[in-house]
Amino acid sequence: MNIDDVKKVTVIGAGAMGNGIAQVAMLAGFDVAMRDIKQEFVDKGMESIVSNMARMVKKEKITQEKSDECFSRLKGIVDMDDALKDADLIIEAAPEIMDLKQKIFKELDEKAPSNAILASNTSTMSISEIASATSSPQRVVGMHFFNPAVILKLVEVIRGNKSSDEAINVVRDVVLKMKKVPVIVEKDSPGFIYNRVNAPTVLLLQLILEKGTPAPEEFDATFKPFMPMAPFELLDYVGIDIGYSTQKYFSETLSKDYTPTKAFEAQVNSGNLGKKTGKGIYDWSAGKPTIDLSKATKEYDLTHMVALQVNEATKILEEKVATDPKEIDLALANGGGGIGPFAMVQAMGGYDVLVEKCNELADKFNIDVFRPTKTMKEGKIKV
Repeated sequence: MNIDDVKKVTVIGAGAMGNGIAQVAMLAGFDVAMRDIKQEFVDKGMESIVSNMARMVKKEKITQEKSDECFSRLKGIVDMDDALKDADLIIEAAPEIMDLKQKIFKELDEKAPSNAILASNTSTMSISEIASATSSPQRVVGMHFFNPAVILKLVEVIRGNKSSDEAINVVRDVVLKMKKVPVIVEKDSPGFIYNRVNAPTVLLLQLILEKGTPAPEEFDATFKPFMPMAPFELLDYVGIDIGYSTQKYFSETLSKDYTPTKAFEAQVNSGNLGKKTGKGIYDWSAGKPTIDLSKATKEYDLTHMVALQVNEATKILEEKVATDPKEIDLALANGGGGIGPFAMVQAMGGYDVLVEKCNELADKFNIDVFRPTKTMKEGKIKV
């Protein structure tokens, strides 16, 4: 199979990620089936696509004619057999529950055309483990879009331990046809590239919550001038429950250091999960939180966050999850905007400064994952 053979894309799941991926696929010229378990879920997903497309027409990003042509190739479906008929690429966008994903992939393996590629949009979970539920793991790959899928450019293409080169290459070419930026994750590892690099920074946030100082607004006020969303603000935007479940997964697969703190757990149990509930660490009732820059803490600065990112990026290289530091920078720049960690090293004062910051945080919180790696201490990586 090659890119010219991919005519129909089926998306399993019509939630925020599923309908975003379906929209991206139809804009790229594919026939698209979007399937969910209830008609009401399908309808809600379709309403979201209709609203997003209308916004694109209004902003003159596409014409009304283009929009109408796209919708002629989109079908919302509940029946699985109907959704899978003639599918060439199937993208699962179900909740991050391993048992559920394996159940879906077992059904896809049994019912989908034998030549169809089966892809998971999981953000952290093992592609190899998902593929183990099938009789044809060679056709299972990771295809991790970022939210919102219509806007963000990065798609991580993840190689499971039995994924074929053909499947990886076809999915990479589909991503390019979607006008996205594919980054190949060469080794199936928790968090892949983008979420793995950011894992220690989220850990730092939960440790600060546990310590009680500085206050989240004081911390964010230091970083807000340098980024569209400051760290705690971004955690609220993504969803504190998402951050919690990801850290819990990392505690089981990477290091016990990631075990959620009592303060982090209490925030989740409060039901105040961020933007989606109207309140989290911040009040979102006005559409976005107000951060008073005059409250900026002097205890932390940008070098602390960059140091943790660069250090984790060196682990990715040491473990051969990725083999090129430029690919890691490409992933980070396109997954959330900004600049990749390795490109930031010299601007932050070089490796010696960042090594010192890693050790400072490791000592302060007694956290081993903050300790600088051999590669970090050698300081030879240049991009």
